[in-house]
Amino acid sequence: MDSPEAPLIPEDQRDGELQYDGDDAEIDAGSIASKADAKPGVFVLVLTFAAGISGLLFGYDTGVISSTLVSIGTSLSNRELTSMDKSIITSSTSLFALILSPFSSILADKFGRKRVILFADVLFVAGALMQAYSDTVTGMVAGRCVVGAAVGAASFVVPLYIAEVAPASHRGRLVTMNVLFITLGQAVAYIVGWMFSTFGSPSSGWRWTVGLGALPAVIQAGLVFFMPETPRWLVKVGRSAAAKSVIQRVNGGAAASTRNADTVIREIEAEAREEQEARRLREHARAGPWRWLGAWQELLSEGQNRRALAIACLLQGLQQLCGFNSLMYFSATIFTLVGFKSPTLTSLTVAVTNFIFTMVALTLIDRIGRRRILLYSLPFMILGLLLSALGFSFISLGDTAEAAAQDADGSGAGSAATLILVSIMLYVASFALGLGNVPWMQSELFPLAVRSLGSGVSTATNWGCNFIIGLTFLPLMDLLSPSWTFVLYAAICVVGYILIWSIYPETAGLNLEEATSLLEHGWGVSPGRDRH
Repeated sequence: MDSPEAPLIPEDQRDGELQYDGDDAEIDAGSIASKADAKPGVFVLVLTFAAGISGLLFGYDTGVISSTLVSIGTSLSNRELTSMDKSIITSSTSLFALILSPFSSILADKFGRKRVILFADVLFVAGALMQAYSDTVTGMVAGRCVVGAAVGAASFVVPLYIAEVAPASHRGRLVTMNVLFITLGQAVAYIVGWMFSTFGSPSSGWRWTVGLGALPAVIQAGLVFFMPETPRWLVKVGRSAAAKSVIQRVNGGAAASTRNADTVIREIEAEAREEQEARRLREHARAGPWRWLGAWQELLSEGQNRRALAIACLLQGLQQLCGFNSLMYFSATIFTLVGFKSPTLTSLTVAVTNFIFTMVALTLIDRIGRRRILLYSLPFMILGLLLSALGFSFISLGDTAEAAAQDADGSGAGSAATLILVSIMLYVASFALGLGNVPWMQSELFPLAVRSLGSGVSTATNWGCNFIIGLTFLPLMDLLSPSWTFVLYAAICVVGYILIWSIYPETAGLNLEEATSLLEHGWGVSPGRDRH
């Protein structure tokens, strides 16, 4: 069976400009510069907003579990939740996102990006309602699994949709807007969770909190229904006239845009023919028992592709193994153990910090560069984790009521709790600036022929590591102590820093061909350009 086809419109052509190689043509540098200075049009921003609601849903379902776990009481199976119950409820979402994410590229290529977003909306609604009406731990886990499937479908296709309609000069910022929606969803989840836990019924407030996750999905479905498909997919299925219309609207509909659209469509069609011929030749060249591997053989057999896959999986894995989502999932549980009287409200400071510094990242990601912003922010993440570990070493978690009393009278444990909160905020701010955004620029690393497959594998790596973090955080807290758990995450960040410094080249400011060519004959890290 053939593997999913790579997208057919190079990202550097999505704004209606053409990039040519060699002797084909000369690039109008002045035109490109003026494009880079221009703002994306209203049509592009509306499409980005409509698609980005999936990010808000993802963030909401990530953040909502934090307040739910401390509010659920004995509502499920008529008993208090154990640490393993909480871990399974939390990690089941990541597990099913992992299971579905490898298939999302196949679905997006076969049915279109728009239909996959609508499919995810249906799953979001079903999962939210299943959680709201569940009476057992098993029912809650089932609802979380359905939400996980929705997240797995949306997490791949939404950045792809935005990237395919975004002008090339604004691609980094517009893809980062999807991450901004995720952080906004987390903040909204904490606010809603705090309101229902404070002012709602103790037995049913959490049900409203999880059930409200269906509302954004319904709104998005209504918006997405009227959205166009991406030009790349439309050309692929033979609808070039519709693709031309979308390109014109993205570029403002001017007469020059119409001429540009005609040229772009011809280039896309030529690219499609070239891809088809290249695929035919690759299939003909493959022989023997390994032919069934399809594009996997090309991804794993060529050094350039292996290096791109290694870097993309490194960044996606580090994004999760650094422990960030353990704070998103269990921040209210952590602040309950530390002794804060309103753990959900305290958790809101974490979500707001994440949201604010993700907005800051929007202005920096294309100016500072991907590699540099990681190397600048990771040391502060490590410092935040180590200071948190220090704060936990001064707190006994055996009696949270006593800890809360100590926090109120300003004694040593109260100071330690404040240190933990400030340290976590430092860690979250640093994460939001770098590691929260850069891994999703993964498509810049892969050549066109394996871009869809490589991005799918690295996204699956993210969800696999997310599942590990969600399942192991509370058991690690019990087994190693909170201090050593945070030290472990800091050690992982140190290893990640060394690997990023060694093998991740700077891709900001490069067009697609230049970025992918960095890995042709090595890791592409230039001592003069990158190591500073």
